[in-house]
Amino acid sequence: MPDNDAPQNPVTLARSQVEAVIPPEKRGPGWDRHWRELEAYAQAALASTAGDWTLVNGE
Repeated sequence: MPDNDAPQNPVTLARSQVEAVIPPEKRGPGWDRHWRELEAYAQAALASTAGDWTLVNGE
């Protein structure tokens, strides 16, 4: 049974797992920006009609 409270964005899920291990005092100054950018890329991929960002024919 899937967890309905789990984030749909795989990067958001990864961030919560990483932040459970890495304490705030060990996180660098660009921590939040880094995660927000990755979340935005993943969200764009999830929102695309194809949902697939793989390259075709080396393009």
